[in-house]
Amino acid sequence: MIIGVGIDVAEIERFGQSLERTPQLRERLFVEGELTLPDGAPRGTASLAARFAAKEALAKALGAPTGLRWTDAEVQVEASGRPLLRVRGTVAARAAELGVRAWHVSLSHDAGVASAVVIAEG
Repeated sequence: MIIGVGIDVAEIERFGQSLERTPQLRERLFVEGELTLPDGAPRGTASLAARFAAKEALAKALGAPTGLRWTDAEVQVEASGRPLLRVRGTVAARAAELGVRAWHVSLSHDAGVASAVVIAEG
């Protein structure tokens, strides 16, 4: 059963400007594993914007409650390249309240826009 669906978009250039203007934003939005590629190289702005869009979409799928911490949701990548969500803390607590047992996430970026769709399944 689908408990919630969220979608979000982020303008890549604008998101990059926000990161440049407010360097501590990276630590407020992302955990270490989201900031780097598997080889340790820094992740690009388009990829970070898509991860931010996924976190926004996840919040929408949970009903956009107050008090969720950005770093309590992490976008990871399977060996196949498929994105997945790992949740903990405030996000895991809200998901448990709603009966979420599985997450589905899709990320994309093209033409200057990053987007994400998140489905919370019970």
